[in-house]
Amino acid sequence: MLNDTICAISTALKDGAISIVRMSGDDSFDIIRSISSIKNIEPNTIKYTHIYNSNNEIIDEVLVSFFEKGRSYTMEDMVEINCHGGIYVTRSILNLLLEKGCRIAEPGEFTKRAYLNGRIDLSEADSINDLIKANSSVQAKSALKGIGGSVERLLTPLMDEMKNVISMIEVNIDYPEYEDETEMSNDVIKPYLEKWLKESEDMIDKAERFNTIKEGLNTVIIGKPNVGKSSLLNALLEKDKAIVTDIAGTTRDLVEGKLVLKNITLNLIDTAGLHETDEQIERIGIEKSREAADKADLIILVIDSDNITEEDEQLMNEYKNRNLITVYNKSDLKKMDGISISALNNDIHELTDYLNERYKEDISLVDEDILNNERQISLMKKARNCMKSMYEHIDTDGIDMVITDLMESYHYLCDILGKEYQEDLIDHMFRNFCLGK
Repeated sequence: MLNDTICAISTALKDGAISIVRMSGDDSFDIIRSISSIKNIEPNTIKYTHIYNSNNEIIDEVLVSFFEKGRSYTMEDMVEINCHGGIYVTRSILNLLLEKGCRIAEPGEFTKRAYLNGRIDLSEADSINDLIKANSSVQAKSALKGIGGSVERLLTPLMDEMKNVISMIEVNIDYPEYEDETEMSNDVIKPYLEKWLKESEDMIDKAERFNTIKEGLNTVIIGKPNVGKSSLLNALLEKDKAIVTDIAGTTRDLVEGKLVLKNITLNLIDTAGLHETDEQIERIGIEKSREAADKADLIILVIDSDNITEEDEQLMNEYKNRNLITVYNKSDLKKMDGISISALNNDIHELTDYLNERYKEDISLVDEDILNNERQISLMKKARNCMKSMYEHIDTDGIDMVITDLMESYHYLCDILGKEYQEDLIDHMFRNFCLGK
């Protein structure tokens, strides 16, 4: 599959100033020669030319970038054709490349080739996709660190220690007569396991905290009817997303929006007022509200500061063990201690200031080397669980029986980076294996 030459449109297929059509593979340079006036190709240069169709008619005037094997994004010969934007011209050039023997690239195949050819590891490929999809400065900064190898830097010290311990255990087991190697007893191994467990737990904790911040907290606004929940949503989003009236029960369904603050992104959900009712449609809305609150990362409870009731106390008590922020609305009528706002007058700075301050420490994690997404976190949890299993069973089952747990743990760490773990371990073992055999 890697022997063929692939092509694709790398920019959005719509009217615009320019479009880029990209080729990668052994035939890239020959194909561009066959459809242009360029004959002598100098790698890592840009040349002006025309593109000609099969009838030798000019399709477009273009700039062509050349990247030689070993120094390109895919580590293959690559060509990028910068043509005039527009659907017709761009597709015409793409179809011409297909006529000349190219194959349409599969989604992500250019980056897949970069990975398979050793230019990037799997964590860096994750980050490239994250950067493309980033919709905030925090997401973009995190992705750029990942592209720069932050995950590999994070894991390498841990993996090097594990690799060394595994190789010494294997030597002890397979070559007990070799006395120059350290005897890997339980007393020697258990401090390593304790250290690795602590490090892995710390990595998981930081990654989960930061990824929640990066992707946004699922935040549900709850409260009695007519306390200002919808007004708060509108004030936070700075637009009339939800209908606001003096009639209780106006919100019957969930209303959603996204708020990007300095230190936190909130995926906001306005809910139906929580109260007892016999009205069927309103009751369904209330059930949806409670379901949303049960799944939320953060709950904002809105209370009318001018009319605090027993129902408000019940809601505070019901959600007190959750990640709850209590907000007193209608401060223009009555100011309360705590976070006091006037949603109707867009005076909500006490709430937004509180949120930014509360999550300031977590947002600073963007400057650290950290696991970037759920795939990486999930694999780290599996690695941690294998370490834990070995620690718990080493005294009863012995090293010979539980070494597989440690090797499996190392396997999961290699999976984060997309490395071949068995070959890596064997190479390390024999590189340090001074038996003269």
